[in-house]
Amino acid sequence: MAAGPVRALGAMSGTSLDGVDAAEIVTDGLRILEFGESGYRAYSDAERATLRAVLGRWPGEGLEAATRVVHEAHTELMAGFPEAEMLGFHGQTLAHDPKGRGTHQLGDGAVLAEALARPVIWDFRSADVALGGEGAPLAPFFHFACAKWIGAEAPLALLNLGGVGNLTWVDPRHATPEAEGALLAFDTGPANAPINDLVALRLGLDCDRDGALARQGRVEDGALELFLDEQYFRRMPPKSLDRDDFSLMLDLVRELSDADAAATMTAMAAAAVMQGMEHCPVAPDRLLVTGGGRHNPVMMEMLAVGLDCPVLPVEAVGLDGDMLEAQAFAYLAVRVAHGLPTSCPGTTGVAAPVGGGQISRP
Repeated sequence: MAAGPVRALGAMSGTSLDGVDAAEIVTDGLRILEFGESGYRAYSDAERATLRAVLGRWPGEGLEAATRVVHEAHTELMAGFPEAEMLGFHGQTLAHDPKGRGTHQLGDGAVLAEALARPVIWDFRSADVALGGEGAPLAPFFHFACAKWIGAEAPLALLNLGGVGNLTWVDPRHATPEAEGALLAFDTGPANAPINDLVALRLGLDCDRDGALARQGRVEDGALELFLDEQYFRRMPPKSLDRDDFSLMLDLVRELSDADAAATMTAMAAAAVMQGMEHCPVAPDRLLVTGGGRHNPVMMEMLAVGLDCPVLPVEAVGLDGDMLEAQAFAYLAVRVAHGLPTSCPGTTGVAAPVGGGQISRP
């Protein structure tokens, strides 16, 4: 597709299984030129249960009902953005095993292209995995563009606290995201997903809203130490996780009260970030937090106490932490359409900068 600015719409359905975010940006694949409209479509309890039931499954393993949920939710939301010229569709991650079976995001971009009568860029991760990368995280190239947009002049870090936590260290003094030393990115560890699973299992809630349950509890230090003994924390980045790689967390808090379990799991997520920050090539001058976890004041307080740099929600620099991931896939869609790389050795461990993504036209 011809180079130049494009109004693109990105859609993201994360491992927290709360719903679908969609957001527009105008970009040439290099710079952010304008932020556009955004929207959200929650999954119903029944839809969430359908998706939760197929977590960990691979293509061909009884996914028809879940596929309908993904297609219908995305089509319903994305149809409300008629001015978007192209659409970035991430799909619903069900399984992630980059050194084994690969990575699996549920949903077919060709179906959405027909339903929405516009080009859809999708399957962003497979090419990276096929070339030896982790296939995740993929937002770092957009984080680099965000650092440029806010006028950052010194290294900073962005932390996405979704179902899994991922950290991007950015040196905005470089000209491009694929330049050596411009980016380092990796999954820090579990974040909201296990806390959501805990409160769903014990209390029938979708999340620990505002950290209210964790606030009432006490952190069990023994469980926290066992969690931090996991081999993952000793691996050098880049590295990535599947949503359920740390299912042991539920076992570690099994004997604790609801409040103590929530407090301990929140502390585990924060401690994983603290461990991850030690990998930054240079200490960042600030940590900007996006994703649902920034709404948890207990998590944010734990990070502020445990880190040596200011910890701020991304709203402090004029970004939208609820929509950053969706915006990222709008940005990546334009990069794919323009033949630009979407990942590099510093972000996924792939051997060389690579552009992922398929383009489906109606």
